[in-house]
Amino acid sequence: YSPALTDFVFMVRETSQMFITGPDVVRAVTGEEITQNGLGGADVHSATSGVSHFAYDDEETCLEEVRYLLSLLPSNNRELPPSAPCADPADRSTDSLLDLVPDDPGRSYDIRAVIEEIVDDGEYFEVHPAWATNIVCALSRIDGGVVGIVANQPASYAGVLDIESSEKAARFVQFCDAFNIPLVTLVDVPGFLPGVDQEHNGIIRRGAKLLYAYCNATVPRISLVLRKAYGGAYIVMDSRSIGADLALAWPSNEIAVMGAEGAANVIFRREINASDDPEAVRQQKIKEYKAELMHPYYAAERGLVDDVIDPRETRRILARSLAMLREKHADLPTRKHGNPPQ
Repeated sequence: YSPALTDFVFMVRETSQMFITGPDVVRAVTGEEITQNGLGGADVHSATSGVSHFAYDDEETCLEEVRYLLSLLPSNNRELPPSAPCADPADRSTDSLLDLVPDDPGRSYDIRAVIEEIVDDGEYFEVHPAWATNIVCALSRIDGGVVGIVANQPASYAGVLDIESSEKAARFVQFCDAFNIPLVTLVDVPGFLPGVDQEHNGIIRRGAKLLYAYCNATVPRISLVLRKAYGGAYIVMDSRSIGADLALAWPSNEIAVMGAEGAANVIFRREINASDDPEAVRQQKIKEYKAELMHPYYAAERGLVDDVIDPRETRRILARSLAMLREKHADLPTRKHGNPPQ
């Protein structure tokens, strides 16, 4: 159990294994035949169980990555993360973001390309890259300062939140908060994953871990809505309502309880069903809903975000915002610890 108590676990394929009971015990108790790697090897723990954060083919690469991770971290929890000289201009225009993120909320894209465009020199260190791939957690730098990035991944399960992604992000947020690393959250989330398995396996209590982690974090927190931000998943992704210091959005933002299609079907169900041409009425109601409640400045008009920004200005605005929040200080109530959801 000791590796699970550490901040990060690195493993090397074919030489690293972890398990509570080995293959011999499993065979004796259950009759299942399995190898050590099949039971608790690097790929199993990095992609299936989530116990390992990183898996590499050889020890040399593994140790190089350990060194890189340490270069991003402070020596202890009372220090700020180390700054580094940056040759990448903080006010660099991010024009390519206009093409990277489709306006159509139904089209997918790789959020990693967005992260590369925003951070210094396109470099970032992703945590748990093979587990809960519908959310990306990464350490990087913006204008030389270390930041923790939490981002929905539309290229995997459309970027929905589920049990594993919630727990992955919650642990990462808690780590960043423990070591004074500011948080930047990139939001493009259609909601929580529906399903019997999710409900029976405790999505309510386990999804609440991410909500708790954000609410408990006292480091600078900036959220940016790129596109979709629907329902409870939007709230959980460091929305203004749970304490984000700055809430920003692109003009393509859609902050709502649900998408226009679903909302129109619910709100105008009787009117649609009673019409002579239900499909035509439905399309008309969808159009009206989008025009009235999902236009680019709806969120700003109602105080859900502080500003709607030009995507090309994203890096510059994030750099200036992080500089403004650098001296943030928040005191928590005196207590031994909180009581997070289990």
